[in-house]
Amino acid sequence: MVREPVVAGAFYPASPEDCRENLRQMVPHHVDSSVLPDTICGGIAPHAGWMYSGRVCATVFAAVAAKVQPATFVLFGAPHRRVGRHAALFAEGAWETPLGLVPIDARLAERVLGGTSLIEDDPYPHEAEHSIEVQVPFIQYLFPRAKILPILVEPSGRAAEVGQAVARTVQTGGANVVYIGSTDLTHYGPSYGYLPEGAGPQGLAWAKDVNDRRIIELMQQLRAEDVVREAAEHHNACGAGAIAATLAACRAAGARKGVLLSHVSSHEIARSLRHDGGQDAVGYAGMVFG
Repeated sequence: MVREPVVAGAFYPASPEDCRENLRQMVPHHVDSSVLPDTICGGIAPHAGWMYSGRVCATVFAAVAAKVQPATFVLFGAPHRRVGRHAALFAEGAWETPLGLVPIDARLAERVLGGTSLIEDDPYPHEAEHSIEVQVPFIQYLFPRAKILPILVEPSGRAAEVGQAVARTVQTGGANVVYIGSTDLTHYGPSYGYLPEGAGPQGLAWAKDVNDRRIIELMQQLRAEDVVREAAEHHNACGAGAIAATLAACRAAGARKGVLLSHVSSHEIARSLRHDGGQDAVGYAGMVFG
């Protein structure tokens, strides 16, 4: 089974040449390793269109590349539609992007499915979901030999258990993996129907500096069991299940803290591009754990 791209040409370029050129421009040529953990076992990256969140994504994958070359990326995605059970795994075949095919780690998938009932072998929720797809070209560009294991995680009370279950399987088999969770942060403004601090500059500043920071601090502290409730109460993450699974998996892998690499809003990006930022904003954070 090959999953074909669904947002190429919309969220990121559809042609291989343009895709590679975008990546070349976004991926930093130098990474300051002194600010990074000694080892990196995972990260958090956003999943909006590359124009807005691509550079934040690039900082995460470049930081990973500076420390480790994993054989497999376990990608915990944010479902924008219900997936049925607590998590849906795309267990075999490959994913296609404009840069070609990246194989699924089918052996690890089989072992994960055999180790827990929380994760279902179900490729179909992945068909129209963009939260993992937009990150795959970064892996192809920086880690051309790596495989992937895509798992969509519902924002349920058992999301952290999903990450723990995957980590147990990884540790038992000694797999060389990095965990990446996919989420955007506060969706603020009239378009999203969320304006607790009103429309305009004051509300946009609150969304980034207060509301985003609430969940960023939980991520930095690896508080996997708290993020789903936090996001439900304060609307500051669309991928709370993916965050919880990532934090739990990284904690099981020995991570002790999260390092914030980048935190911006779509409003700030729009203004930097000399576009009208309007009254809406979405937050994007890039983090690594070790």
